[in-house]
Amino acid sequence: MSNRLTLGIVGVAAVLVLALAGFLVLVVAGGDDDDDGSTTSGQNGEEPGNDDGDGDDDGDDSEPASGELRLRGEDPLVLDPAIAQDAGSANYIVEIFSGLVRLDTNLDVQPDVAERYETSDDGTVYTFHLHPSASFQDGRPVLAEDVKYSFERALNPDTGSIVAENFLGDIVGARDVSRGRATELSGLRVVDDATVEITIDAPKPYFIYKLTYPTAFIVDERQITANPSRWTQKPNGTGPYELGEWRLGERIVLQAYERHHLGPPKLKTVRFELSGGSSLVAYQDGDIDVTGIGLDDLSRIQDPGDPLHAEYVETTQQLIDYIGFNVNVPPFDDPDVRRAFALAIDRQKIAEVILEDAIPVANGIIPPGVPGHTDEDKTFPYDPERARQLIAGSQYGNDLPEITLAESGAGATVGPTTEAIVQMWRDELGVDVRIQHAESGTFFSDVDQGRYQMFHLGWIMDYPDPENVLDLLFHGESRQNNTRYDNPDVNAKLEQARVEQDSEARLRLYQEVERTLIEDAAWVPLFFDRSYILVKPYVQGFTLPPTVVERFRDVEVNR
Repeated sequence: MSNRLTLGIVGVAAVLVLALAGFLVLVVAGGDDDDDGSTTSGQNGEEPGNDDGDGDDDGDDSEPASGELRLRGEDPLVLDPAIAQDAGSANYIVEIFSGLVRLDTNLDVQPDVAERYETSDDGTVYTFHLHPSASFQDGRPVLAEDVKYSFERALNPDTGSIVAENFLGDIVGARDVSRGRATELSGLRVVDDATVEITIDAPKPYFIYKLTYPTAFIVDERQITANPSRWTQKPNGTGPYELGEWRLGERIVLQAYERHHLGPPKLKTVRFELSGGSSLVAYQDGDIDVTGIGLDDLSRIQDPGDPLHAEYVETTQQLIDYIGFNVNVPPFDDPDVRRAFALAIDRQKIAEVILEDAIPVANGIIPPGVPGHTDEDKTFPYDPERARQLIAGSQYGNDLPEITLAESGAGATVGPTTEAIVQMWRDELGVDVRIQHAESGTFFSDVDQGRYQMFHLGWIMDYPDPENVLDLLFHGESRQNNTRYDNPDVNAKLEQARVEQDSEARLRLYQEVERTLIEDAAWVPLFFDRSYILVKPYVQGFTLPPTVVERFRDVEVNR
């Protein structure tokens, strides 16, 4: 999520266990070029309506939902798709709400509330045709005015969305709304009840991806107007699942929306248990059907002779774990200090000794599986001697101010990875770094406000395009630029990449930006991610996509 979407990681070891709670998804433009040069998107090149044989396209000839999937989860920070930016919240939002298009589990863009769309020859006008059966979960049809309201609400400053401008800002007039200069989005036109026309400021290859992010999801104006402060307790979304029950700290239950426009989900109920205790023990006791695997149990279960091995699944996530510096705050306003802190971390040793090689060391910012990723290691090597030289030659010399590393997790103990990094800084640089923990909501807010010197965080891709991490987090004018890094040369290349139509040339620009960011040490890339889970044999169709996407509709449980 973040939508983006961000995933806070309290110690990399926790990634293995959090894998099931922190997931995302997003897709790519799936259009077929037709003879006139315009583009139309639709599953299998056809309109994706559910032909149930009765001619009314309402999906009511499909098998009703059945079965219950039980797994561990966490309380969402927020269920308002306009403002969510953490993966934990997105897990639920992508099931309850939906947008014009969505990412499938292969990260391909698919029609959703819009059954199809066309793109103009010059790539700046998208015309979306709403699915005739699309409805809110109270049965009210989705109209073009609902799309207009949802986009304008997300951009309205009163909504308080940090992410809306980044994901909707390419639409003509969006920044006028987000900056309070207008209340109506001039680049979105309601053609009729079933047709929406969106005009963007330039042809941009990644734009359709952005509409798969929750900020572009459709919300119910009537519900929000009637109950503006509590509507998310029982949201009236357009997704395949309704929020059936939410008991804070106990459980969340999602119920299939049987009249969903893409057909009723196969799975009737998804039950998230939010209480603590060992997830693996709960799995072995038959209390849950899917679990992540912690490091203490991983090697045992990976052994083909272990009874649980047959239920073992390993997947790669499009996620990077990193340390970010606020480049405007001493001592990290000096690039040599940032480089020294990067050079003093022996990431390979941490991976081998603490993480038992379960998670790969990051060789850059762009995660594997995302276009632009290469096998070349672009990061600083472990070189404590060079690190000490840089500190001594910095504007601070060996008289550094007090330094604090912030992490998410109120009252949490320090994870072994963080503990090792802080110890390396102490041993190699002679610097004592204090660790500050904060509750997740406060932590994300403080990161957004630039209140930390240095922070430990994870970024899970919202869609498979390098723009999603490099432009959103490092362009000088981005509202999600948490490091406050602002390099005119980088800004220029990012802006050039936005409109570059040659895909290879575009990826070269992003790769140049990635090298500059690492050389300037705006981040210290630490690790990429790999997830290890167990799935009961009676669960069919369960997948763990590389990012947070809607994923339960095709799961079947035959317990």
